Amino acid sequence: VAEAGRRAFIIGLSGETLSGDEARFIERWRPCGIIVFSRNFRTNDQLQQLIGDVRDAAGSEDLLVLVDQEGGRVQRLTGTQWPDFPPAAAFAALYQQDGKAGGEALRVATQWLAGLLRDVGVNTNCVPCLDVPVAGAHGIIGDRAYGRDPRTIAVLGRAVADGCMAAGVLPVMKHIPGHGRAGVDSHLELPTVDATAGDLERQDFVPFCELNALPAAMTAHVTFTNFDATCPASVSREVICKAIRGDIGFDGLLISDDVSMQALSGSIEERASAVVAAGGDVVLHCNGDLEEARSVAMVVPELCGKRLLRYKRCLDIVFREPRRVDKGLAMAAMGRARDALAMERGNSHRAE
Repeated sequence: VAEAGRRAFIIGLSGETLSGDEARFIERWRPCGIIVFSRNFRTNDQLQQLIGDVRDAAGSEDLLVLVDQEGGRVQRLTGTQWPDFPPAAAFAALYQQDGKAGGEALRVATQWLAGLLRDVGVNTNCVPCLDVPVAGAHGIIGDRAYGRDPRTIAVLGRAVADGCMAAGVLPVMKHIPGHGRAGVDSHLELPTVDATAGDLERQDFVPFCELNALPAAMTAHVTFTNFDATCPASVSREVICKAIRGDIGFDGLLISDDVSMQALSGSIEERASAVVAAGGDVVLHCNGDLEEARSVAMVVPELCGKRLLRYKRCLDIVFREPRRVDKGLAMAAMGRARDALAMERGNSHRAE
C-alpha cells in the first residue's frame, strides 16, 4: 500500500551507482519514482543493483522505476544484453500488411520486452507514443509513431499497453494531448500549434480518447493556442482541465514531461510549481542534477487525495504477477516487423 508521505515527483540519477547524497535525498524527500537513462546503465546486474539501492533508500517497494524503452531511436538500455527493438513504424507497416497479425506481433514483442525490464527492476515503460504526425511536422516523433491514422495508432497503442500490463509493467502513454503537429523539438524549444479544437478532437485526441482508461499518461510541452495561447500543455490549467480531463476523458496519473527541457521557461521551482498548479499529478525531473531536484522536492505536494488514488492504481499494475511469453515468438514478431518496414521503404523508394 502506498504511503501518503511519498511526494509527487520523479527524479533522474547522475550515474551508474547511487551516491551517498542521492541516497540521503531519496530517504529525506521520498520521490514517488525514478527514471533511468543510458548514463545509468552498464550491465543488467549493475542496473539491478542501482535500482535495489534506490529501493533501500526509499524504504519500501511503492516506487515507480521508469524508462523510455520505445524501440528504434528511443532505447535507453542497449548493447548485447538488450534486444534492438524495432521502431513503432515497423509494427505499423506490419499492421498494414495484416491487421490481426500486426497487432498480435506488437503485443507479444512488447510483453517479452516488459518481462526483461521487470527482471532488472524497471516496472514502468513510457510507452505507447500515441502522437499523430502530420505533414511538415518536426521529425522528433517521426517513426516513433504507429503510423499517421489515429485509429490505427489507437489499436497498436492498446496492443503495447496490454503487453506491458500483462508483464506487470506500467505503461505511460505520451505525449497527451498530442505532439504530432509540433514544428520544433520540445527538448530544445517550445512548439506552438494553432490547430482548431475541432481539428485536434478529430485527429490528435483520438488515440488518447480510445485509451483514456489507461492508468498513466505523460503531457506534451506544446502550446495549443486555441486552448491556451500563453502556456504549454504541461503547465496549462486550460489544457489539462478542458482538453485532457474533459474532452479526452483521462482520469489517470498525469505526469509532466521532463521539466528541465528547454521548451519550458522560468526556474526549475517555477516550472514544477506550474505543473502542480495546472492540475498535473507528478513532476518529472530527468537530468540528475541533485540541486535542481531539491528545488522540485520543496515545491511539490505529498501524494494525497486523487493523486494518491491514481498512484495506487499504477502500483496495482506493477504489483501484478507477470505473465511471460516465449522469446522465440517475440524475436519472430520483431523480425516480421523489420521486414515489413524494409518492404514499405523499398516500395516508397521505387515509387519516387
